[in-house]
Amino acid sequence: MQDIFNAKEAQTYIDRINKLSPETKGKWGAMSVDQMLAHCNVTYEMVYEPQKHKSPSGIAKFILKNFVKSKVVGEKSYSKNSPTAPQFKIIEDQDFDLEKKRLIGFIQKTQQLGREAFDGKESFSFGKLKAQEWNNMFAKHLNHHLEQFGV
Repeated sequence: MQDIFNAKEAQTYIDRINKLSPETKGKWGAMSVDQMLAHCNVTYEMVYEPQKHKSPSGIAKFILKNFVKSKVVGEKSYSKNSPTAPQFKIIEDQDFDLEKKRLIGFIQKTQQLGREAFDGKESFSFGKLKAQEWNNMFAKHLNHHLEQFGV
C-alpha cells in the first residue's frame, strides 16, 4: 500500500490523475471519468467539507463501524464492481477539470497535513481511525478507481 502522506508517493497519484482526459473510458463499471473524480472527492469532502454530507444515524454508524469499516480501512484491495454507499453515487455529469483540480488539491492537502494530523482523527462514518487506516482508505480507493480508468 502506498503512503499517501509521503510527498513522492502522493505525487504518483497526482501523475496518474494527470494522465486522465475527459475522453478516458473505464474498464469496468458505469461511471464516466468525471463522475469517478467526483466520487473520489467524496472521501475527502467528508474530512474537509463535512457539511456537504449527512452524518450517518446512530444505527447506520453502528453498522458501518462493525461491518463495513474493516473492508474500507483494511489492506485488502476492493474488487471490481464493489457496492457503493449512497452518498458516493454520482449520477449526473460533472465538470472534469473542476473535479480533477479538487481531487489533486485534496491529495496535496492530506499529504501536507501529514500522518500525525490523521492519527486518532474522527472519521465521518467509522469513528476514530489510526493514521494507517486513513492511509489505507485514501490510497486503496484512489488506486481502485485509477486502475478502473487505466492509469
